[in-house]
Amino acid sequence: MKKILLVAALALVGLTANAQDKKENKGLQGTWWAAGELSFNSQKTGTAKTDSNMILPIVGTFISPSVTVGLGIGNISSKTVDGTGVTTAEGNTFVIKPLIRKYWNVSGGLFFYGQAALPVMMGKDKISDEKTSSVALQLAPGFDYVVTKWMTVETSFTIFNVGSTTQTPTVGDKTTTFNFSANPMNSVSDRQVGNLQVGVKFLF
Repeated sequence: MKKILLVAALALVGLTANAQDKKENKGLQGTWWAAGELSFNSQKTGTAKTDSNMILPIVGTFISPSVTVGLGIGNISSKTVDGTGVTTAEGNTFVIKPLIRKYWNVSGGLFFYGQAALPVMMGKDKISDEKTSSVALQLAPGFDYVVTKWMTVETSFTIFNVGSTTQTPTVGDKTTTFNFSANPMNSVSDRQVGNLQVGVKFLF
């Protein structure tokens, strides 16, 4: 009887340790996170002034210990007013941005990741009634540092972007533009990093 109890106890300890190992191996799997993009820009040319802003909240979850998927849904708006106060352009664009990331641990709470995103935008100018739609594929590496169990700080920049934009006026033919960029530096002379972003991500 004692032997049976001993074997059962050892089996229970083994199962508990195995379950603990699996739990630890899961890492952030099942963890949800929230982030987003927020921007405001004001530009003046002569007497004309253009104000634009973007609000794009993003929510995602870790589907494995090192892979997460996310979805951003937001809006971009812009308005141009001339020197007499007349609105010459007023655009409103709907944005949806699915993404996926793969993480690699560098050291401690520092992680390197690669991200692929597919932003889709559909907009219309209220003044001219011109419609604009675009879709793109973006690849961006970045670093993510875990500050606390509920917050991380991250930075990334785009190294590859390919997509197309279609403009459909109320009168005349539509125009489709294809764009391709695979260089994180704009040129040899200015050496500017492409689309550098810094932000925070909240875990829950």
